[in-house]
Amino acid sequence: MSAPFPAPFDGRSQPLDGVQARVLATLMEKSRTVPDSYPLTLNSLVAGCNQKSSREPVLQLSEGEVQEALDGLRRRALVVEIGGARVARWEHNFPRGVGVPDQSAVLLSLLMLRGPQTAGELRINAERWHRFADISSVEAFLDELAERSDERGGPLVALLPRAPGARESRWAHLLCGAPQLPEAAPASAPAPAGGALPDRVQALEAEVAALRATVHRLCEQLGLDAAGA
Repeated sequence: MSAPFPAPFDGRSQPLDGVQARVLATLMEKSRTVPDSYPLTLNSLVAGCNQKSSREPVLQLSEGEVQEALDGLRRRALVVEIGGARVARWEHNFPRGVGVPDQSAVLLSLLMLRGPQTAGELRINAERWHRFADISSVEAFLDELAERSDERGGPLVALLPRAPGARESRWAHLLCGAPQLPEAAPASAPAPAGGALPDRVQALEAEVAALRATVHRLCEQLGLDAAGA
């Protein structure tokens, strides 16, 4: 009797926690960037999770925390333990476990490792993992992930509101549930009607008044009409 097909991944009802996301994305990264060292031992995986480059945020996870995350991911068929002669190794089951093509798995992993990014940033950061033809192809996979139907587990990414001063909006993954949006800065209170002008304007007005007085004195000394000064 064949094993039942795993239920579609749903980050809304059963989201990953932050450590699970880091572990899963690190396995995905190392399978692409250092295939000769893959699958990973627990020690190698801990080092990959805690590296300071290409990580946002930088974490300091213990072996126990990573092992606990692996156990949780294994129960959800997202990682597999490979028994070895001396030490166990781990590999991801990301595309099949989440139900996405390899290109989408790459984008989701980058978002888990580096945080929200624009489509252009994702294309650049994916260069060692998968070479996307252009930004449009990245956006096509992101749109597909954002429009994922409820029958397939719902959306896996969302386009965030454009930050003040930013030229483009950034994408965030939803594997850990809805992303935490930064709180908007409180609006400045309007200046009261008839209130004092800013200090700089007051200083300029004082300087103009002093210049006027100087002009008047010069005109008087030269016997000129100071009425227009």
